[in-house]
Amino acid sequence: MSSTPRPARPASLPRRAGRQLRRTFGARHEPLARPVDRSRARAWLSAVLGAMLAVALSAGGALLLHRSTAPRADADRGRLTRVDAVVRDTPEHLAVTGSRFSGGYSSRIDVDAAWTTPDGTEHLGTVQAPRSAVTGSHIPLWIDGAGEVSAPPADPTALAVSAACTGAGALLTLLALLALGVRLRLHTLDRRAETAWTEDWARLEPLWSGRAGHRQED
Repeated sequence: MSSTPRPARPASLPRRAGRQLRRTFGARHEPLARPVDRSRARAWLSAVLGAMLAVALSAGGALLLHRSTAPRADADRGRLTRVDAVVRDTPEHLAVTGSRFSGGYSSRIDVDAAWTTPDGTEHLGTVQAPRSAVTGSHIPLWIDGAGEVSAPPADPTALAVSAACTGAGALLTLLALLALGVRLRLHTLDRRAETAWTEDWARLEPLWSGRAGHRQED
């Protein structure tokens, strides 16, 4: 039988992670580790855990936002009806200053148009159309049950993009705050380490340079 020792099996990942956590939080002190070194390790570990929490919170917030707005858009889509309005007057015969966007250039202007509801009732009103619209042009509109013009329902893709952008913005804000907090903590620890090093050097330098022995001989 061979007496050659078998190579040691590497520790499993959970065991190594637990060992690192115990070492970080001071349950197992390294011989040369200083308290400030363990504080730095805890600061970095807190930063990693904080980043993971920020990702989870941002993703959860974006998901909740999408779930709260999507049913409302679906309800609007079921309540409203899409019809085609017919332009009754050309934009050239309208006063541009009477547009809702007066005071600045806009690609859309107000025109007189007519549309018919699903029950056959005809409505007349002022709607917005492209500047290129002419008499007889068809303009898509969304109307409610009374036949009045309403804002179009939100597009599902636009809602998803909006929720994702909101989540990304929240994540960037949380990560920026976390990075600022870690930076301030590490700066404080660095100053503490420099102060401790200066004090230790003030005590050891006379012994290291031999000046303490000269003073004793004198």
